[in-house]
Order: sequence, then C-alpha cells, then structure tokens
Amino acid sequence: MPKDGGKYFDGTIGGGGHARTILDKSSPTGMLAGTDLDNDTIERLSSDLHQYGNRLHLFNQNFSEIDHVCLMLGWDQLDGIVLDLGLSSIQLDNPQRGFAFSKNGPLDMRFSTNGELDANQVVNTYPQAELARIIRIYGEERFAQRIAGRIVRSRPVKNTTELADLISAAIPRKYWPAKIHPATKTFQAIRMEVNREIQNLEKFLPKAASVLAPDGVMAIISFNSLEDRIVKRFFAGTSRIWVFPRGLPEPEDRQSPIQPVYKKPIYPSQEEIARNPRARSARLRAARRVQ
Repeated sequence: MPKDGGKYFDGTIGGGGHARTILDKSSPTGMLAGTDLDNDTIERLSSDLHQYGNRLHLFNQNFSEIDHVCLMLGWDQLDGIVLDLGLSSIQLDNPQRGFAFSKNGPLDMRFSTNGELDANQVVNTYPQAELARIIRIYGEERFAQRIAGRIVRSRPVKNTTELADLISAAIPRKYWPAKIHPATKTFQAIRMEVNREIQNLEKFLPKAASVLAPDGVMAIISFNSLEDRIVKRFFAGTSRIWVFPRGLPEPEDRQSPIQPVYKKPIYPSQEEIARNPRARSARLRAARRVQ
C-alpha cells in the first residue's frame, strides 16, 4: 500500500491510471517517477497530472533506465515499483502507429517515434530464418516457418492490413484460434522485436530489485506467457538473471533478495474483463524485498 512520504516508480506510465492511484494514496508528500518511451504520452500527462506538482517526475525514457532515473532524482531506494507491460490503448487505437491488424496503417509499431528500427524493416528486410525465429520465440507461434515464408515471398509488404492477411493465409484455417485474430501472435512478435521488449525487461529486473527498499514491493503486469515466465522465474530466484543487494558481493548461494508475494499470478475478474476486454490476458505478479 502506498504511504505518505514514499518514493515510487511507474515504468510504463501510459494513461496515468496507476500513477494517479499511487499519488493519491501516498498523499500529501509521496513522490512518483514515471517513464514512457512515447513523448506524446509524457507531454499529455504533464498537463493531465499537473495538480500533483513536484510530487510527479516524468521522463521520456525506457523503464530499463530505472537506475539512471533514481540517480537523476537523488533517490537511493524505492518503496514501490509498478510495470504494466500491456500496449497502451491510445497507441493501439491510432492506426498510424501500426500496432493493430484490424485497422490499416503503416508498418511502424515503435513505442518511441524516435526509434531507429520499425516493423517495416523487420517485415521487409530480415532474412526468412531470422523472421521465423522471432515469430516462433516472441510470438510462440507454431506456424512461424510458414508465416515467415509467406511474408518473404510477398515482399514488399506495404501495410498492416496486407500483413495480417498474409499471416492469416499462412495458417491452416482449422488451426485459427477461436478467441483471437490469427495474426495476433505474429504482430506481437514483430512489435517485441522492434521495441526490444524482452531485452529491456531482462535489463530492468535486476536493476529494479537493487533499488527496491527493504519490504518494498515490485508489481508487474504481463500479457503473454513469455514475459510472465521471465518475471516468474526472476521473482522465484530461479532465473539466469540473478539479483543481489546493491553494493554487496555476490553471495555463494546466489540467493535472491526478493521473494514472491503470491504463489500464483492474479488474473482479472470477469467484471473487469467485461469493462475492459483487453485485460483478459493480463496477469499480475508481485515480489517483496526481503534483504
């Protein structure tokens, strides 16, 4: 529970919902640092959340730079950290950002419009083997080879609608998923490659654990099994991304300084899904700093 005087970090501040709740519950002196790669988001929230004054600090940076943000603010430790790995509805609903297969738009998919790599480069220039690898690993798509082959043979692919149609055609109709569009997993994979999402998550986790105060809590909401597995193993201390208290030598037993708050993830209720269908695949995991 946020507390008066606490220091908090929202790594994907997006619409500002989590930030508002934390700042309200840590009133009157709690502070929050929020990061987002989308400069438009930072500019909008600077206006929308102006009432919090100098209690809110916004940065147009990746959440993996949590240690640098704390250094700039002069914060040694954080009482709470939240990271929502879901795609912002504002970005998803804008066809020009290229995230949605249901709306025609350019092959972009960048969280930051200043990013050098975009979906067009991935789709139209990556070798077939590399494209298949990305789709298989990041999208966990069983038909990755067929999809990559169809894309390469159809180059140049011009827009999101054309890409979605190619993906759908590459998957046998009887294997189309019942509840999601057949292009969902491949779009996810390309987006994750464009934004280096897995690499940034793996960079973030040990940094976040190192700046978390004793008894502080880190909560992460993921929307796919790949990210959830990384978070689960990290929180359980079984990850290859080991974490140790900052400034101390690596212990021989390699014991993690954080422990899961819950044994299993928390899923959204049916009422929440009814209000927000995009939350259906969300799962929340939390860990507490114990040393």
